[in-house]
Amino acid sequence: MKISQWKRYQLAGLLVFVVPLLLAGCATRSLPPLPTSKGALPSTTDPANYNYLIGPGDSVNIFVWRNGEVSTTVTVRPDGKITTPLVEDLPASGKTPTQLARDIEKALSTYIKEPIVTIIVGGFIGPYSEQIRVVGEAARPQALPYRQKMSLLDLMIAVGGITDFAAGNRASVVRFVDGKQRQFSVRIEDLIKDGDISANVDMLPGDILIIPESWF
Repeated sequence: MKISQWKRYQLAGLLVFVVPLLLAGCATRSLPPLPTSKGALPSTTDPANYNYLIGPGDSVNIFVWRNGEVSTTVTVRPDGKITTPLVEDLPASGKTPTQLARDIEKALSTYIKEPIVTIIVGGFIGPYSEQIRVVGEAARPQALPYRQKMSLLDLMIAVGGITDFAAGNRASVVRFVDGKQRQFSVRIEDLIKDGDISANVDMLPGDILIIPESWF
């Protein structure tokens, strides 16, 4: 008599635990799929025309033609600025090397007649807004600098794939589209375990890849 009541309590407890998970799973699966590399990307960003932006931690080699005394190599500070001979606290983060070169030319024009500046960047960390973040059940969750035409497969290679506890086909990409944050589903398990290349998609600067844990 007592056993049947205990079983009912166990079943009720199991339902309380499982139902929210099932609802969460349904919500995840209802996300629109991210189009493959062959399809139109849900963004105004064109990976083929991507220009690298300088970020904190990048090394910046500043060459001023015929003015070796003001040519130098500096590291972009955590606040995104650089200081060079004759130029103090110049914002560099978020600019292309060409844009930074023109800004330095303008700053140096007070001291040098018609300066010609060339910028060579090293380090390639980039600003945080451009980095791709991988969170959840990746083998090595991390933030990675965006590379031109980077795909989901490239990203999986960089983070070492997914863990044994990952629900790869319930993963999602969070992306800003037309100024609004949207979420799309991706099929990591089909891509890296089954070799389904149709599951490969283009990644874009600022994407966040979320890999949830499997229910079982």
